[in-house]
Amino acid sequence: MSHPSPAAAEAGDLVISRLVRAPRAKLWRAWTEPALLKEWWCPKPWTTEVRALDLRPGGAFHTFMQGPDGGTSDNPGSFLEVVPQQRLVFTSCLLADWRPATPWMAFTAIVTLADEAEGTRYIAHVMHPDAATRDRHAEMGFFDGWNTAINQLDAFALRLP
Repeated sequence: MSHPSPAAAEAGDLVISRLVRAPRAKLWRAWTEPALLKEWWCPKPWTTEVRALDLRPGGAFHTFMQGPDGGTSDNPGSFLEVVPQQRLVFTSCLLADWRPATPWMAFTAIVTLADEAEGTRYIAHVMHPDAATRDRHAEMGFFDGWNTAINQLDAFALRLP
């Protein structure tokens, strides 16, 4: 199955490519175990409840985030592809078992992990249906938020046994 790479990013895409210190196996655990995912998923002091994490194509992926001021972000979706320790593809446009969704923010995210130097190349490639949706996501703080979460993920994964 062929998917866009960051080099092939289109007008509706946002891409973060970083070298992180944690090994790929620990990053994968932090991404795929609900009790671990909730520890780093959103920028603190926000908290995350993992309502579903069914690691299979068509499996539900649902997080619910809550801020200290009472603000919330409900994010149901599903996985499209799962390649252990290498790649997770998920979308807000479908729910479990391929049920259509009407998301508040339409996107598909491709997260790839690859060994590099003394760490892991972490790429988050988030595709939107159009430039306007991409711009709205960027204006909401995509780069600050996702980079903060990646920092939290890296620090958390380094502490895993």
